[in-house]
Amino acid sequence: MHQLEQTIEREYPILCAVTEERAVVHPAGAESWSPKQELGHLIDSAANNHIRFVRAAIEPEYRGPGYAQNNWVDLHGYQEMPWQSIVDFWFQYNQFLARLIARIPESSMKTLCFVGSGAPVTLAFVIEDYVLHMQHHVDHMLGRERITAYPSASLAPPNQPKS
Repeated sequence: MHQLEQTIEREYPILCAVTEERAVVHPAGAESWSPKQELGHLIDSAANNHIRFVRAAIEPEYRGPGYAQNNWVDLHGYQEMPWQSIVDFWFQYNQFLARLIARIPESSMKTLCFVGSGAPVTLAFVIEDYVLHMQHHVDHMLGRERITAYPSASLAPPNQPKS
């Protein structure tokens, strides 16, 4: 079982237990994301990484943009959606991505990926970074004492990573 599948299977029931009331609260004030918005950001990250995973698996290299994370979160209106709908969609989309990742040939894991203006990284790195990025946000949403670090975290302000 890939790390992505393990992560979503472990975290799904915990996220389901979060109440609607807690999911709308902005923990550090209005400038921070609520759990609804933060999990929505992970859906947006899934959508952007989905394209990266597929293109890097079938093309000689991947070149593509980053994305305006706050704009994506705002435009999707996660704050107004039911929490359970967001949780279920996050889980289902990541199950889909886990199946995709399992089908990527090992030889494609070395494909170079150029995301935005960042330095080139391998597809294997992009996948690993995606999972670490997800765990980082889940840890933050759930108020865990230990929040998972991930390689790209040092490049962005807290609560608004580059991935």
